[in-house]
Amino acid sequence: MIELTGRQQRIVDIVQESAPITGDQIADRLSLSKPTIRADLSLLVMTGYLSAKPKVGYFLGRVMTASDRYLTEIGEMKVKDVQSVPVVVYGHTTIHEAVVTLFLEDVGTLLVINSEGALIGIVSRKDLLKVTLGDQDIREIPVSLMMTREPNMISVSPEDRIIDAVGKMVFHEIDSLPVIKRETNELVGRISKTTIVRVLFEVFDSVHHEG
Repeated sequence: MIELTGRQQRIVDIVQESAPITGDQIADRLSLSKPTIRADLSLLVMTGYLSAKPKVGYFLGRVMTASDRYLTEIGEMKVKDVQSVPVVVYGHTTIHEAVVTLFLEDVGTLLVINSEGALIGIVSRKDLLKVTLGDQDIREIPVSLMMTREPNMISVSPEDRIIDAVGKMVFHEIDSLPVIKRETNELVGRISKTTIVRVLFEVFDSVHHEG
């Protein structure tokens, strides 16, 4: 897709707000004459940002309607559609073992479960770093002594929307969230900023190729 000028982007925004809209009406909204924006309108139609119907006016073209469709798709996506397998340890796992797991799995957060598979805590890379910098014997201390517990754990359910998960990560300034079934507290997945970026990349890459 081409890079639009400020005026061209404004034209697209006007059409998105008011379609169908005539060239004269667009020019009036911009406080310009129609001949001044004729080249912009032609370019936007040729590149698929706008489409035009005689005696009717301008509409969004295939590029913009594809974008709208995919953005709507993102808004409707649920956590269960993109969640990944959680990396877990048990409450009795030692801090040393947790550190090894963290680096072997290349994740920033470990989820702590009990023998029934229920989530009981979260331990982050930062939490482990604080402990390992001290004088304590990390081969003896279980993660249960330093993990974050309820009610301070932030989580999402499989049925939550992705946008709600993003909101929680931004608000709480965290990189990932455990996915749990509310009724049983069973851990079923995780969703991270990396997951969100991958989803956005795939969506906008699809828009680019469709456009």
